[in-house]
Amino acid sequence: MRLGIFGGAFDPIHYGHLLLAEQCREQCQLDEVWFVPTKIPPHKIAGSLSPDADRIEMLKLATAGRPEFVVSEIELRREDISWTVDTLRQLHRERPQDELFLLIGADSLEDFPTWREPDAIAELSTVVAVNRGEKSLDELTAHLEHQLASKVRLVTMPGISISATDLRHRVSEGRSIRYYVPRAVEQYVLGRDLYLSADLSSDV
Repeated sequence: MRLGIFGGAFDPIHYGHLLLAEQCREQCQLDEVWFVPTKIPPHKIAGSLSPDADRIEMLKLATAGRPEFVVSEIELRREDISWTVDTLRQLHRERPQDELFLLIGADSLEDFPTWREPDAIAELSTVVAVNRGEKSLDELTAHLEHQLASKVRLVTMPGISISATDLRHRVSEGRSIRYYVPRAVEQYVLGRDLYLSADLSSDV
């Protein structure tokens, strides 16, 4: 199986996430894309995310009816920091027959060498960088060593500027998030009174 791994806070999941996953599925001919909500992201303060159960439910609502999209709790079951390399290693042990593709925004390539064990990440998976701009693969990977750059594949998608941080701010200010997220996710957010007094720090 060609398996895409798409990690993030998904707080909340929105149409930008879904379009990225669909473009990667199509252009990389993936059999499935797994949405992997993080437990303790390296870039955020512990406890600043919405409850795991809420994020999982929003993901399930957003991906309902799309069997190629799977919600995985692999990182939520761990109590330590959600390092990408640990997740890939676990999947490789559990599913050695699968070919793994790590889906990231192209802007993340700039910081990729600072990630924990980037060489191991590139060994365990093909890194799929999703480009919303007009930069070429060579431009995006110019700062990477050849071994890393050779494992990066570029996927392009239409420019869609939606941020989960902005959506949380909109909710806290009483503004609409309709057409930014699936209707079922919007209703869940409003029904659960999410983001009214939540941490509104930025996502990556």
